Amino acid sequence: MRKLTLFAAAAAATLLAACSQQGPGESAPSAAATAGGAAAGGKPVIGLALSTQNNPFFVELKDGAQKAADTAGVQLVVVDAQDDPARQISSVEDLIQKRVSVILLNPTDSSALAGAVQSAQRANIPVITLDRGVDGADVASHIASDNIAGGKMAADFLAKQLNGKGNIIELQGVAGTSAARERGKGFDDEIATTGMKVVAQQPANFDRAQGLSVSENLLQGNSDVQAIFAQNDEMALGAVQALAGKNKKVLVVGFDGTPDGKKAVQDGGMAATVAQQPEEIGRLGIETGKKLIDKQPVEKSIAVPLKLLTKE
Repeated sequence: MRKLTLFAAAAAATLLAACSQQGPGESAPSAAATAGGAAAGGKPVIGLALSTQNNPFFVELKDGAQKAADTAGVQLVVVDAQDDPARQISSVEDLIQKRVSVILLNPTDSSALAGAVQSAQRANIPVITLDRGVDGADVASHIASDNIAGGKMAADFLAKQLNGKGNIIELQGVAGTSAARERGKGFDDEIATTGMKVVAQQPANFDRAQGLSVSENLLQGNSDVQAIFAQNDEMALGAVQALAGKNKKVLVVGFDGTPDGKKAVQDGGMAATVAQQPEEIGRLGIETGKKLIDKQPVEKSIAVPLKLLTKE
């Protein structure tokens, strides 16, 4: 009897330790799938590997995926990398071991995740990338907004507002992500065709607190600035905080169209945001994954429309 009691205690401790390794908002992969990618109840299982849930954009993406999964009759398992490529690689490998049917991947780093994608392919598990692409690995489908076009859209807006003249600070996203690279390219290439100039640019890693601190530092060294372009709304909101109380009009443009970003535009803190549709990206990810499960053809690239939001 004592042996049974000790065994039960050890099992409970093992389970507790496993659960403690999950990130905030994660579903437990161990409950996900049996061999062949089906959950215990017989539903197909789709894994969603997110870069982070500390960004409202990706929370909306996850919510859109969950609603679509409920409608489609599939089980969704979510793992959160907390912006750590090594953690995400481990999470993807775990999803592979659990034999999920499809993996939806929002990579923390477009290059670092190539090996994990290739591992999934060797296991005959298709991968669909969401919002950010993967360099050096082929995927079944890529679902995202046209980030280059979005960067150009932001530049065109500022050119119109500033009559093609002025100095700009650019807050860059996480280095190595396709979103940061493409948004920067679209913006910088278009700015180069105007009389405006990017006088300073620095990564703030898509983070609001870093957006605040980087903006404060760059504004101290660049007093003659008419605009700040941030490659996401979180950094833009940090820039708005950095400008608070200054007797100078600086136009702040963000990217994503998060609820906080939209509110800041309507309140006048931000001049505009290039709005994506994260829930739509999540929905399309699930629907495309279900098509793959059902052996139906899917589009290699699926574009989700962008819209420039300004104060109404």
